[in-house]
Amino acid sequence: MRYYLLPLVLLLSFLVVLLPGCEPKEDIITTDSSARLEFTQDTVKFDTVFTSVGTVSKRLWVYNRNARAVRVSEISLQNRPGVTYSLLVNGEPTLTARDVEIRGKDSLLVLVRATIDPTPSDLKPFLVVDDLKFRTNGNEQVVKVLSYGQNAYFHNQEEIRRNTIWKADKPHVIFDYAFVDSLVTLTIEPGTRIYSHAGAALLVGGTLRCNADFRPTAELKPTDRNFVRFQADRREEQYQDTPGQWGGIWFLSSSRDNVVRFTEIKNSAFGLLVLNPKILRPFPSVTVENSVIQNISSAKQAFTNAGVQIALDGAALLALSGNFTARNVLMANCEQYAVEGLLGSSLQLDYCTIANYTTLANRLTPSVILASSLKINNQVKTAAPSLTMRNSIVWGSMREGEELEFVDGEQYAGNISISSSVLKTKKYDNTATLGQRKNGNILNPTEGPGYLFKSTPLRFRGKTLDFQLDTLSPASNKAVPLPGLTRDLLNRSRNSTTPDIGAYERVNP
Repeated sequence: MRYYLLPLVLLLSFLVVLLPGCEPKEDIITTDSSARLEFTQDTVKFDTVFTSVGTVSKRLWVYNRNARAVRVSEISLQNRPGVTYSLLVNGEPTLTARDVEIRGKDSLLVLVRATIDPTPSDLKPFLVVDDLKFRTNGNEQVVKVLSYGQNAYFHNQEEIRRNTIWKADKPHVIFDYAFVDSLVTLTIEPGTRIYSHAGAALLVGGTLRCNADFRPTAELKPTDRNFVRFQADRREEQYQDTPGQWGGIWFLSSSRDNVVRFTEIKNSAFGLLVLNPKILRPFPSVTVENSVIQNISSAKQAFTNAGVQIALDGAALLALSGNFTARNVLMANCEQYAVEGLLGSSLQLDYCTIANYTTLANRLTPSVILASSLKINNQVKTAAPSLTMRNSIVWGSMREGEELEFVDGEQYAGNISISSSVLKTKKYDNTATLGQRKNGNILNPTEGPGYLFKSTPLRFRGKTLDFQLDTLSPASNKAVPLPGLTRDLLNRSRNSTTPDIGAYERVNP
């Protein structure tokens, strides 16, 4: 039999010799537009102390998961002013690399270099963001590159598991999150500046004492350096008043005895959020005093942790089975709610000003809302909330003129007490059970001749906003003195017999 096979073997060997060499599949370049790249990270972060280091390099691995090779037509940076970025591709320094081939199932190492003047020219931290672009088969994919130009404390997915003090000597920058463990206290010193990257949040499972021990002895200016200030890390002019740039401060179900004083929180998805969706008792509690919360987003946020699925709208103060006590607090320019109390939450507002003027032309939500029921994990949970409001203002740009909403309020009407306050509401003007034309309240005053506030977006476009009371404001001298609350948001003495309604005591010129 083997003699018959020998001619066949010889013939096959001859054909193999004549055939051209076959190119491996992983070297054949595909032009399919679905052949996309993958990256080790979506952001290259230079969180180094640039004030002491001139040039730093970071690695970015680029993966071709496709079976065939791809040709990256261009790898480039925009090089915006502030920091000089450069690339090292296949060992070659360049600003733009073209026609870079990556074999199938292979990878490419790109080194990104940032060069900055190590001499600090500005005491403020600044963020420089660039786009590292990859163009492949008509697709453009972008990896963000960001750098900070000042010495700072960086908190990148940091878990704080012992009592900690955030000092004011350098700014603090939060990436993703900083988490305060239960039974642990985070203390933030007067004058501390906290900058959060997109989507980042401060999560408090223990206790937050933010400027809790600051005791001013004189009148403060709104720009006083002793205020603690939370904001986003984008410092460009167009981002100064943009809501929703970072997550806010979230108090979890294990959190207790939190104090936030002389603090500004701005440009976030939430200002202060108590998140207790399992309605665990005792409820987390937060005391807020002499603070400003403004420019809060309207975007709905989904929460899926710990077996809980829930979606919440942005608010300056949002309590989900939690307790807030707010005194001398300004809540301004929220794109949706300013105060939201859900599922058994208890809210006490004394000398607060809610001035909810928004960039949204069609805001349809009231500034203050209470609700006794909420869908969690597709099941409706029910618990009656409560609200005590004294000497406060609830106002805003709602077109229908309604800045109050008590969802199913007849069921918990006994839990609502509002007195000596200025309210913008038509719904609760004449209703018997929930009507608020009583207890010294002032409902729907006209905006002239005495305006409520010195400057609003509707009254003076382009002028610096000022929610202190105007000269002839209907809120002047209409409050009832409250024990222990003899000073306003800026630590000015209140009239001892007829103080002003709201967070600010009017100062005579």
